[in-house]
Amino acid sequence: MKSIKTITTAIALFAMVFYANAQKSYTLDAKSSFSVLGTSTMHDWEMVSTAGTGAANLTVTDSKLEDINALTINLNPESIKSEKKSMDKVAYEALKTDKFKNIKYVLKSAEKVNETTWNLTGTYTIAGVSKELKTQVKTTVTGNSVSIQGSNKITFTQFGMKSPTAMFGAIKTGEELTIKFNIKFN
Repeated sequence: MKSIKTITTAIALFAMVFYANAQKSYTLDAKSSFSVLGTSTMHDWEMVSTAGTGAANLTVTDSKLEDINALTINLNPESIKSEKKSMDKVAYEALKTDKFKNIKYVLKSAEKVNETTWNLTGTYTIAGVSKELKTQVKTTVTGNSVSIQGSNKITFTQFGMKSPTAMFGAIKTGEELTIKFNIKFN
């Protein structure tokens, strides 16, 4: 009877150690990219940043992502750049960067769809307004790195912003935006 208890205890300890070792903290890689895409009466446009910071707590077993336990991303809105400084200026005005120095994402829950697809629910905070959104992402595990790619469609008004205009209103930005990310955790 004592040997059965000993074996059961050893198996339980092994399982706890194995699970604890599979769950790991990761930091955002500097090569991660964030994009905002939109339209205007003149042309489609894109603004990009590679200056995000973040952390994640992920469970990876046998090179497979088993759980996304926590994930937080921070981005300085003035790190998002286009090819034109005048466009950057109106974008920063829309983002209210004089008051709000951070764009943030905090994961609330993660649901695995299949080996590489997840549905994430998290809170985006943009221009001082927080909204909970669902995002479907694709994941890849390569060695000690986990890559996550996805996008969300949002609107300016959803986050309390006004669509930027230029040239005294002759050029108007469309209301809809796409936030795209290609991030890597190491």
